[in-house]
Order: sequence, then structure tokens, then C-alpha cells
Amino acid sequence: MPQLGACSAGMGRRFAIRRRIEALDPRTDFAEIYRLMGAYEFPWDMNQSLSFALFRTYAVPSIGGLLARTGEFTERTQKRYDDTVLILDAVLEHGPASDEGRTAIRRMNQMHRAHGIPNDDLRYVLATFVVMPIRWIEAYGWRRLTETERIASANYYRDLGRRMGIRDVPETWQGFAHLLDRYEREHFAFDPGARDVAEATLDLFATFPPNHRLPAPLVRQISLAVMDDPLLDAFRLPRPNPVVSAVVRGGLAARGRVVRLLPPREQPYFARQLPQVRSYPDGYRLADLGTFPGGCPVPHPREETTRRSPERAG
Repeated sequence: MPQLGACSAGMGRRFAIRRRIEALDPRTDFAEIYRLMGAYEFPWDMNQSLSFALFRTYAVPSIGGLLARTGEFTERTQKRYDDTVLILDAVLEHGPASDEGRTAIRRMNQMHRAHGIPNDDLRYVLATFVVMPIRWIEAYGWRRLTETERIASANYYRDLGRRMGIRDVPETWQGFAHLLDRYEREHFAFDPGARDVAEATLDLFATFPPNHRLPAPLVRQISLAVMDDPLLDAFRLPRPNPVVSAVVRGGLAARGRVVRLLPPREQPYFARQLPQVRSYPDGYRLADLGTFPGGCPVPHPREETTRRSPERAG
């Protein structure tokens, strides 16, 4: 019986953050809820799912083709990955209304305006950031998301979409899911440039720790195994052996069950601490991240001036 009591106490601690989240209001506290989800409850799952969410957008030719024409995602793949991660991470860590959050959002808006990206594509990308983490955690997470967390995720990206000037953003996570599925049915198609971007990204995945310890072809097969058929078909990528897919997906689900038994995270773990974020060993300024098609970056009067070192977790 004492052992049972100790186990129950351990499980109680494991769900402490979830109880903290459930005490918040997803209509007004969505930024704090999403931070707790991303930095405490599901940091690995959120990073994986958001990486694949971004990868998914390349299958829309107007998005993947544009990225190919800029050359940024084929010639400077690591830097573009890092810039995207760090910009989104700043909003998560500091909040969209903070100086850091406003600087990060300003950088996104400047890049999008420079390329004239249509509202429908921006809205679709926003939908992938809501829907793919929900679906990933449903399949592989150590616990399911609560309805509070799903609502907060939608509200977090609704707020971000408003700050980015995106119109007609869905009001619920179900609305985001409907938009994503419809948009992909209507717009997924093969584009040679988009395939080049996809290949460059798959090559990059193989260099990420701890993937770099495995043969690159094996990492590629693992990546393909977690993709659905419409995505693979849009890139004209081969469908993996069903046995390989079952093993990979089963392994991810098993990982979730193991994580469930681990002690809760006591310190936040942000994306800037990831070992695969490697472009700025000496630190970075948010205002300098990304691309500047019109010329050199022009500092904003309120932008931070000190470089921030990407602290690594021990």
C-alpha cells in the first residue's frame, strides 16, 4: 500500500501543470496556457509537430514554389530553419505583446509583405500551426490535450493572425481543422521547386542531434513514415513500407508512454535551447533574423540592442 500511495503522489505531481492550465481561462489566458504547453508539458512534441507543420506547407505550390525561388530554403536551409524557430519562440517565451514578441512579429510581417504572400496561404500556414500539434499529441503525446488547451491553441494563433493582419481567421480549433483539410484537398499538388525545398529539409533533419548518429537514409525513412499519403503524393515521395510506418509510429507512441512515467519538468525548455538550432553560437538579435529582400535591416527604435545567447539545456 505505501508503494501505491507513492505512485499516486508521483502521478499527482506529473499532472500539476495540467491542473494549473485548467485553472486558467483559454479565452483570456491563451498565451500563458500555450507557453505552459510548449515549454513544460510537450516541448519535444510541439517542436516535432511544428517542424512537420511547416514542412507540410511546402506541398502547396504557391508556398513551396516561392520558397524555392528565393533560394533561402535550399541554399541556407539551416539558417532559415533557425530563424523560423527563433522568431516563433520569442513570441511563445515572452508573449506577443512584449517588446521581443512585437519585434518577432514585425520581422514576420516584413518578410511576408516583401513577397506579397496572399491571405489564403498565410491563413493556411496559421492553421497548420494549430492543427498539427493537436493531431501529433493525440497520436504520440504522453497524455491527450484537454479542451482548454485546444481552445487556447486556437486563440493563441487567432491573436497572432490578427497581429499579422491575416483576415477571416477561424474562430475555433475545429474551424482551423476544417480549413486545413479543405485547403489541402484543393491545393496540394506537385511542384519541382517545392520538391527541392522538401528534399533540402529532409537532408537537414538527418543532421539534427541525435539523428546525426544514424545513417541518413534511415532518418529519411523515419521522416517519411510519419507523413500521410496526400502529403507524400504531393511531393511524389515514395510511400514507405507499411511495416516501417507501423514500427516508427508505434515507437513514437511508446515514447509517449515512457514520458508519462517521468517526473514533471520543473524548468521551461524553449526552442532556442534545442541542439539543432546552430546558426548563432555567439547569440543573435531578433531584429536581424530572417531575410531582408529590400536591403539591410533597419533597426526599430524600440528593438532590443543586446545579443541573446541561446542557452542550452544540460
